[in-house]
Amino acid sequence: MSREEYSSFGRKLAFHTAPTLLGIKCASLVSLSRLEFDLGVHLRIFNRRTAGKGLKIRIMHVCDTRCVMLVYNERKLAERLNEKQTAAMLRDEGYDVGAGLDAMLERLSERMESCGFPHEIGLFLDYPAEDVKGFIENNGENYKLCGCWKVYGSEDSARRTFENYEKCRRFLCNKLNEGCDIYSALRIS
Repeated sequence: MSREEYSSFGRKLAFHTAPTLLGIKCASLVSLSRLEFDLGVHLRIFNRRTAGKGLKIRIMHVCDTRCVMLVYNERKLAERLNEKQTAAMLRDEGYDVGAGLDAMLERLSERMESCGFPHEIGLFLDYPAEDVKGFIENNGENYKLCGCWKVYGSEDSARRTFENYEKCRRFLCNKLNEGCDIYSALRIS
């Protein structure tokens, strides 16, 4: 793998998944070109180097030229999916919440393969359950605010979250612009 590809992969991760990499969001999605990156190599390196921080990348959906991957913190995502309201919503969508994180991620991946982006994906991406429910009930219409997701609940809370996500993105991208690679920026040896 070339130095340019290594750097480009890190920059894409920083831009699209910074809040997760920095620990304030349980999971993020990123879609990358299968033609631009040797994704198998990058995933093995990432998962090996970040294991101590509980971070992982998992391929969720593959199409002709792109690959949709979930970057997540195992502990935080498992806790999120076991929250009472979230777990109830996932059970309604056919998830076996008691089967563990890997089984639920496998179910989500299957749903992505069969129907694109199922609405419950927002629960995996740390969107408030009330906003996911509002999106489903309103067919994506009648929202109060649109940012990283469509907001049906607290606008103030969502705005603060959107601002924090942007701060994470700026911080991590600035570190890479200063010459750090993604791992040193995250303080991973």
